Amino acid sequence: MKKLVQIVLTLGVLGFHYGETAHADDWPQWRGPSRDGVWQETGIIDKFSADQIPLKWKVEIGSGYSAPTVANGRVYVSDRTVDPRDQKQTERIWCFAEEDGKKLWQHTYLCEYEIGYTAGPRAAIAIVENRAFALGAMGHFHCLDAKTGDVLWQHDLNAEYDIVMPIWGIAGSPLVVADTVIVQLGGKTACVVGFDVKTGKQKWTALQERACYASPILIEQAGEEVVVVWTGDSISGLNPRSGELHWRHPFPPSRMPIGVATPVFSNNQLFVTSFYDGCLLLDLKQDALKAELVWRQTGSDEKNTAGIHSIISTPIILGDYIYGVDSYGELRCLDKKTGARIWENQTATPRARWSTIHFVKNGKRVWMFNERGELIISRLSEKGMVEISRAKLIEPTLDQLRRREGVCWAHPAYANKHVFARSDKFLVCASLAADN
Repeated sequence: MKKLVQIVLTLGVLGFHYGETAHADDWPQWRGPSRDGVWQETGIIDKFSADQIPLKWKVEIGSGYSAPTVANGRVYVSDRTVDPRDQKQTERIWCFAEEDGKKLWQHTYLCEYEIGYTAGPRAAIAIVENRAFALGAMGHFHCLDAKTGDVLWQHDLNAEYDIVMPIWGIAGSPLVVADTVIVQLGGKTACVVGFDVKTGKQKWTALQERACYASPILIEQAGEEVVVVWTGDSISGLNPRSGELHWRHPFPPSRMPIGVATPVFSNNQLFVTSFYDGCLLLDLKQDALKAELVWRQTGSDEKNTAGIHSIISTPIILGDYIYGVDSYGELRCLDKKTGARIWENQTATPRARWSTIHFVKNGKRVWMFNERGELIISRLSEKGMVEISRAKLIEPTLDQLRRREGVCWAHPAYANKHVFARSDKFLVCASLAADN
């Protein structure tokens, strides 16, 4: 039964239930094919040959935090522009050719921002079958033909659900499970909504709670598919087809909902990290749809922390250890059994408030993309971090954080032996093939 459910999980989250899907080595959604930050390809370089990674192509785009996604020979990303003549604000959904960066199509719509950190859309575009699901920072939700950019259906979620808009807007990336696409939006009567993939009609609503910024994930628990959603008030497990609540663990913020990092699931346990409120580990029971707290780590303030107080970076779990970035850029290792800190390292990213690293596991190595636009090939263990190689991929941009010479906060995509990364000015592609 467990093996059967795992097969259904894989097929369901990638949309196999209703047609052809992205190629095996594509990166069609947030954090990769299985939404877990695992890059399965082999034949990847062992180290960089120079301090600057040679680019295969580079195209101009506007600002935003939307991570690139890659599927069926195309690269997708969204951005924001402000017309200097009349200050008209728009969000744009882009599609480029994977091979050479040629523009294939774009969809533009008016979108006036009323939020902080106005760089642009946050959510990665999810590609399933021939559909692209794009969620904007103010709640504009589009389903487009992934080949042509034609709008198949759309919603203004802010208007339709009376969203209690988070200070940084809507950020969680859409999750597709079979014939349902699931988003966290924070409406006054529903925090999470499931829509029919083909028609866009509402199928269910769940949780009358505030929204936070974390993307939902699909897991297996007790022989069932469960969607894990971290809202502004709780960590909850839902039935992906009906929205039924299976379990709920309260996690109210001490100051404001600020959860950006995606919950991490490993060996029936769930790790969640928050900037102000520390981190916790839940045990997800396999004989019943229940969740129990194993441990929680907090600190006296945002600088004096015990565990991992991450703002943007999603941690990674390797065996019995958790690796992540603390509040001011400290790379840390925690014992998963107890939450105790094993070590700390400050070389991977600069020391700064909200300093960021995006982690991806590839074989026995961990690739880290830091906010300075550097790629780091490393090995992480309970003994420490071993840096194998480091090189610059893309220059950080200054639009949002001039005081520290700019940042790169968007997660890169790793597909078909290439890396795709974006700033507030460019989308770039570089080969990581060993035989290049």
